[in-house]
Amino acid sequence: MTGVLVAPIAALARALAEGKTSSRKLVEEALARIADANGEGGRAFTKVHGQGALLAADASDRLRKEGVVPSPLAGLPVSIKDLFDIAGDVTTAGSKILRDRSPAAADAVAVARLRAAGAVVIGRSNMTEFAFSGIGINPHYGTPANPYERGTRRIPGGSSSGAAVSVSDGMAAFAVGTDTGGSARIPAALCGITGFKPTTARVPREGAFPLSTTLDSVGPLAPAVACCATIFQVLAGDAPRPLSPVPLSGMRLGVPKNHMLEELDIEVSEAFQSALQRLSRRGAKIVDITVPEFDAAAKANVGGGISPPEAYTVHRRWIERERDIDPRVLERILRGASVSAADYIDLLASRAQLMKRFARTHYEFDALIMPTVPRIAPRIEELERSPERFRLANGSMLRNTSLINFLDGCALSLPIQPPRTAPVGLMVVGFAGEDERVLSAGLAIEAALAYQGPVLVDTR
Repeated sequence: MTGVLVAPIAALARALAEGKTSSRKLVEEALARIADANGEGGRAFTKVHGQGALLAADASDRLRKEGVVPSPLAGLPVSIKDLFDIAGDVTTAGSKILRDRSPAAADAVAVARLRAAGAVVIGRSNMTEFAFSGIGINPHYGTPANPYERGTRRIPGGSSSGAAVSVSDGMAAFAVGTDTGGSARIPAALCGITGFKPTTARVPREGAFPLSTTLDSVGPLAPAVACCATIFQVLAGDAPRPLSPVPLSGMRLGVPKNHMLEELDIEVSEAFQSALQRLSRRGAKIVDITVPEFDAAAKANVGGGISPPEAYTVHRRWIERERDIDPRVLERILRGASVSAADYIDLLASRAQLMKRFARTHYEFDALIMPTVPRIAPRIEELERSPERFRLANGSMLRNTSLINFLDGCALSLPIQPPRTAPVGLMVVGFAGEDERVLSAGLAIEAALAYQGPVLVDTR
């Protein structure tokens, strides 16, 4: 297949309501794309729930005929990142060493809420092993290629790599991933879709295999901002309701001049500057600002931050006897073994202080905007071949996004690239607890930048 028409959730829900399609048909189309020998399905998924998805789709169609439609997600196929428990499945978290674990007795809370909303689980999406990188390479299950210039096989971004590709390639209507340092926003940005990192406490993490118990958050990847808003509401346990875009005219958008705009690829810089110009022409007020908390957070994380010691705590019981782990991931986990308890406690205290300072009372803007990642997606082969290039690329991918996790902000990534050019993400950032505010701002920004679904994603 040379391209896939990616439709927003609202369009699919409308087609279902009008009888123009059925859940069965949507699931069959998604399964056909997953099974396409020339596609990325074999690398984007670690397990496909084909028969179960078809049965669930048929049940959804029967309920719809009886007038039972629990949410706008009803009947839509969703991919679930491989670190979420799905009842009856082994949760492998992208690793081989967990294959012999007992199957999960129950769904993770996020999965249970999606099922209750009527979504159809189509399979488990591939990921960076143990979710520990922003690149998306997985030596055990393969690495799904970015939809841009597919023949060159560029990285999908991580750690929710299969989640992003499953959406960009029409193998799922939307996906659920996690975001510890950018793991939903990075692959969304690199694959030309939308991803949202909520405030950590808004979506329960029970039943999700942890990377960092402090920083992990659960969020959606989808074709457009309104899709992410709908999915987020379901994940958060809220009743789905349409969010309205805030008026763009007069909106104060802060552009941090420190840290976030350094060393941008030319494609990223040009797309970002074009976005700023278009937003300004539509009435937004672009305000250059300095955010000292970004510099302080970057300095605090020089030694690797919170994730390595917390990941080492999770993995230390098997890491000494198991060596069949991606060496790029193993290196980062082992870094946590040398972090002293005192240093870890100091780091948490520094984070708490910075979180208090990174608050609306100290700033005068409606939202922050910046590039999601400073680079376009590099080729998989060059990063697999060179550990040093991998380290540099991984640090670059995580640079902007990870600071938002450290400060417990909420953030949305939406695509801003010109047609048929390398995907570039614009990150819309708010303070802790401002999830709906960020999504409403994102709706206005998306409309002003004329990014309207459905979108033809080049998969050649």
